[in-house]
Amino acid sequence: MKQLFDTSSYSCSRLVTKTYSTSFSKAITLLAPSVRPAIYAIYGFVRYADEIVDSFHSYNQEELLKEFEQNYYKALERKISLNPILNAFQEIVHSYKLYDLVDSFMHSMKMDLHKNSYQSVEEYKDYIYGSADVVGLMCLKVFVRGNEKRYTELEPYARRLGSAFQKVNFLRDFKDDTETLGRSYFPNLQSYNLDDSVKREIIKDIEDDFAEAYKGIVKLPIEGRLGVYLAYRYYMRLLRELKLADSKKILKERIRVNNFLKLEILLKSYVRYKLNIL
Repeated sequence: MKQLFDTSSYSCSRLVTKTYSTSFSKAITLLAPSVRPAIYAIYGFVRYADEIVDSFHSYNQEELLKEFEQNYYKALERKISLNPILNAFQEIVHSYKLYDLVDSFMHSMKMDLHKNSYQSVEEYKDYIYGSADVVGLMCLKVFVRGNEKRYTELEPYARRLGSAFQKVNFLRDFKDDTETLGRSYFPNLQSYNLDDSVKREIIKDIEDDFAEAYKGIVKLPIEGRLGVYLAYRYYMRLLRELKLADSKKILKERIRVNNFLKLEILLKSYVRYKLNIL
C-alpha cells in the first residue's frame, strides 16, 4: 500500500530530525500535530543536502549533490521516490508549491561546494536567503495552509528569523567552518580573523534580525506559534552565550547551551505561551 510507504517515509524524516537536532526536534513536537509531518519532511530534505556539502569529505561531494538533486526532480515528476526522505518531501513540495524555494536552497548548497568566502554583503545575503531564509518560508507555507495573504504578511519576518538562525550558526560554528571546511561567511572579516570588535558588529546585526522576527512570531497561526517561539528562545540564549564569550574562545571551541538551560527555556516558553504573554 502506497499509504503505508508514505507513512514510513515521514517516520524516516522524523528520525533524521531527532538524530541531527534535539533542539529543533523538541520545537517541532510543540507544533500542532497537523503540521508536524510536513516540517519533519522539510527538515529531513535540507539536512541531507547540507550534510553532503559539509560532512562527506571522503566522497565526491559534487557528484553526490548532483545525484541528490536529480533524484529530487525525478521524485517531483513521478510523485514517488524509493528514497523515503525524497518521497515525503516531494509530497510536501507539491502540496504547498515550494518549487522556487527549493531551487533557491539547492543554489546555496552548490555554492558551498566551491565558494570559500563572501566578500560583499550582497553575496552574503544571497547565500543566507537560499540556505536559511527559504527554509523558514517553506515552514511558513505549511503554517498558513495556502493562505497567500497571510503568507505575504508574514514573509519578511520569517526571512529575518531564518537569517538570524543562520548567522548564529555561522558564529557558533566559526572554528569548524574555518579550520575544517575552509569557509568564511561574514563579509566584514579579514583573513578569517575574528576579534571582539567584529564580533560585536555581527551580534548587533543578529539582534536586529531577532527583534524584527519576533514581531512575526506573535502573529503566526496557532499551529506553529509555540514551536517557532521555542526555537527563537533557544537561539536567543545561544546568542547570549556567544555575546558573553570573547572572540578567542569562539575561535577555540563551539559554544553550546547546556541541557539544563534547554529544559528551562522549554518550560518558560510553554508557560508564557499558555498565559498568552509571548
